[in-house]
Amino acid sequence: MTSSSSRPSYKEAQERLLKWCQNITRNYESVKIRNFTTDFADGLAFCAIVHHYFPNEFDFKTLNRDNKQSNFDLAFRIAEEKAQIHPLLDSDDLIHGELDKKCVFTYLLTLYHGLKNYDTNKQLLN
Repeated sequence: MTSSSSRPSYKEAQERLLKWCQNITRNYESVKIRNFTTDFADGLAFCAIVHHYFPNEFDFKTLNRDNKQSNFDLAFRIAEEKAQIHPLLDSDDLIHGELDKKCVFTYLLTLYHGLKNYDTNKQLLN
């Protein structure tokens, strides 16, 4: 038997992560996140999340939703270079296949923890 203070259910974790994504990207007009599939299909949502933490790495306003490959590659590369978050997703698979909700969720959870740790470490150094 689990208590209400135990680990959140998968559904609760999804809802919390979705809220985090929405909060982080709220100032990015071209990004509206309501799900873990179609709203991530052009790579802009990943870019917005990464840009929020690393605004000096690229100019978000120059990105084009039609350049999916470039968007995915940019977001994954910056997250890996700046926060040591390894890309769990492959941009080719995302472009030529169907976005798998659980795979996107897993990578976003990795981003969440990695960026949260990056933020904490950055604050400790300042």
